[in-house]
Amino acid sequence: MRVLSIAATGMSAQQTNVEVIANNIANTNTTGFKRSRAEFTDLLYQIERGASVPTPDNSSVVPEGAELGLGVRLAAIRNINVQGPISNTGNQLDVAINGQGWFQIRGLDGETVYSRAGSFNTNATGQIVNGDGFPIEPAITVPIDATQVNISKSGEVFVRIGNAPDLQNIGQITLANFPNPAGLHALGSNLFQVSDASGAAATGLPGDPAFGVLEQGYLEESNVDPVQEITELISAQRAYELNSKVIQAADDMAGVVSKGIR
Repeated sequence: MRVLSIAATGMSAQQTNVEVIANNIANTNTTGFKRSRAEFTDLLYQIERGASVPTPDNSSVVPEGAELGLGVRLAAIRNINVQGPISNTGNQLDVAINGQGWFQIRGLDGETVYSRAGSFNTNATGQIVNGDGFPIEPAITVPIDATQVNISKSGEVFVRIGNAPDLQNIGQITLANFPNPAGLHALGSNLFQVSDASGAAATGLPGDPAFGVLEQGYLEESNVDPVQEITELISAQRAYELNSKVIQAADDMAGVVSKGIR
């Protein structure tokens, strides 16, 4: 019976949907995390009666055919790249992007990767790095005798050396943007890699057109809404149960047939 395979695709789809929702909920407190949404599309259709075939007397055509859908499949897991809430941390090296853009990070193999998480620190040599110790690009090193670090909304980094009255400019934070940010390849650890789907990175200064500004002492929180996720979880659970009931009904129907044959 085709109904068994059709309902099975529905159960598989809703299982994937629940897994996506679970990942969103698990990352409710992950800095810069962007929630995902599972998107589905219908499968091929089996034509029982073609549309637009001639009527028996050839005077017209049949207005509607009979096409039976064969189920559902996963089309994409889309990242929803909307701004998350910005919270104050008081840490002078925490930086949030208010608007579009991605921080540029130099990964293990020297390749540039991208992140929305601006929880930075300094390593043993004073270089500004992310939580895993990867330096930002372009590299910026804070002098060991610096007593204050100021990061402007436009990404300029200033330090005060000792008790000097004037601040010194030690670097510029730049941002990257993409034609399709949803196409970035997720690497984990809040890092993303450019892909053919995302398009090439375009770099610019914070505050430029199509780029957000920086907020020192703040971090962008996850854009996951727990209430929305729980609502969608309940909906996915109900859809899974309905598909399982379809399989149960089909099994009962098959039982009636087998009993009749005996």
